[in-house]
Amino acid sequence: MTAAVVVTYDSRPWIERCLDSVRGLETVVVDHGSRDGTVAFVRERFPGVAIVEEENRGLAFGWNTGIARTRGGYVLLLNADAWMHEGAVDELVAFAEAHPRAAVVAPQLRNPDGTLQRSVRGYPTLWRIATEYLFLRKLAPRSRALNAFYAGGFMHDEPREAEWIMGAVWLVRRAAIDEAGPADDGFFLFSEETDWAYRFRRLGWEVWFDPAAVATHAYGGSHQGRMLAENVRSQLRFLEKHRGRAYAEAARAIMLAGLLLRRRLDVVRAL
Repeated sequence: MTAAVVVTYDSRPWIERCLDSVRGLETVVVDHGSRDGTVAFVRERFPGVAIVEEENRGLAFGWNTGIARTRGGYVLLLNADAWMHEGAVDELVAFAEAHPRAAVVAPQLRNPDGTLQRSVRGYPTLWRIATEYLFLRKLAPRSRALNAFYAGGFMHDEPREAEWIMGAVWLVRRAAIDEAGPADDGFFLFSEETDWAYRFRRLGWEVWFDPAAVATHAYGGSHQGRMLAENVRSQLRFLEKHRGRAYAEAARAIMLAGLLLRRRLDVVRAL
């Protein structure tokens, strides 16, 4: 049995398509204080969906709330601004059944215009942070060496294991959750899936990309792209948790240099 968990916060523009795509699954919507009518709409349009309203303590906290209220061997974690294509859930489950050590199986993501949304990532390291924040990856966009954070060279057209994959759509095996523990709700937004994938893989579980399953994701729709500071904070927390304080402080220095460089470039462009 597979259940779906959707965490919402002012998600009215996308929630109908999102929930329509998982009809027939046990579904829990965890709302974090929407003020745009999301909860009322879900109650009226999807009466079979369970709704939990709670304080907004971040995405991982919402995932954990929803997972705790579901049953079955798999949980589909689905962003409110994403929706599954026909047959995609069945494909993810079938793939997981064929790969018994898969803790996570994620689909190919597409942008609303149908183009590929690159979703496979590499763990943050000092070098990878430098390539991102100091714009080094722009020097050779297809280079694996300069684009390892974005899994440079990963073609997104065949099943492959990955370090981690964007958490817009994840099928997660409950047995892996039971072993690794819930998502770390110390991450408010961003890096919660990085941390969870890292923990799964450290225990010998696998994280898989399955392009035979497809979902559309309105990238940034759920947070409107206003979360740069939270992204930086979460990456630093991940590095301190898994690499130590000194490593995280070195990363902070690189990020600061990159952000200062970005500000100077913005000033130059404005002249």
